[in-house]
Amino acid sequence: MSVNLAKGQRVSLQKGQGGALTVVRMGLGWQAAPKRGLFGSRTRKIDLDASALLYAERTPSDVVFFSHLESNDGSVRHTGDNLEGGSGAEDDEAILVDLVHVPVNITQVVFTVSSYTGQTFAEVQRAHCRLVDEVTGLELARYELAGGGPHTGQIMAKVVRDGDGGWEMQAIGAPAKGRTFQDLLPAIEPFL
Repeated sequence: MSVNLAKGQRVSLQKGQGGALTVVRMGLGWQAAPKRGLFGSRTRKIDLDASALLYAERTPSDVVFFSHLESNDGSVRHTGDNLEGGSGAEDDEAILVDLVHVPVNITQVVFTVSSYTGQTFAEVQRAHCRLVDEVTGLELARYELAGGGPHTGQIMAKVVRDGDGGWEMQAIGAPAKGRTFQDLLPAIEPFL
C-alpha cells in the first residue's frame, strides 16, 4: 500500500513482512502547464532532470544524472533523460537504487529535480516523485510536487540508512534555484 508523503515526513523502507527492500526506483513524472495566450493555450516543452547525489555523511561522493547515468560503483542507475515530460501520470525519468550494493560509506542518497530549460515550477503541473519496489512493482511512497512557484529546482527526497541496516525515505520538497544539480548543492546542505 502506497503512502502519500507530506513535506518532511519519513517512511521506513522495510517490506510489510519485515524483510528489507533490495532495489527501489525513484520515479519522476511531470507535464508542462498550458499557457494562455491571445490565440488560445499552448504548452512549451519543459526539460526537468532527476539527479541522485550520494553522500558519505555530509560529504558528496558521487552523482547520477543525465550525463553520468551510473554511479562509479554501479549501485545507482539513471534510466535516461526525458527532454519534455509527458502526461504527469507516469514516470518520465527514473533512478534505480540497488540498496544492497550501495557502498557502506554512503549514508544517504538525495534526489533532486531541476529545470534544465529554466522554466519555473509554476509552468509545471502534475509533477510527482515516487518510490517503487523494483522487484514487485509496488509503489511504496509518493510525493506530489504541488504549488508551483518561482523556483527552478527542488530537493525532492532522500533515502537514509536507518542505523539498523535498513533504509528510510524522507520527503523534503524544498524549493531551490538552479538548472543543474551543481546549482542545487548549497540548497541540499541543510537537509543532510
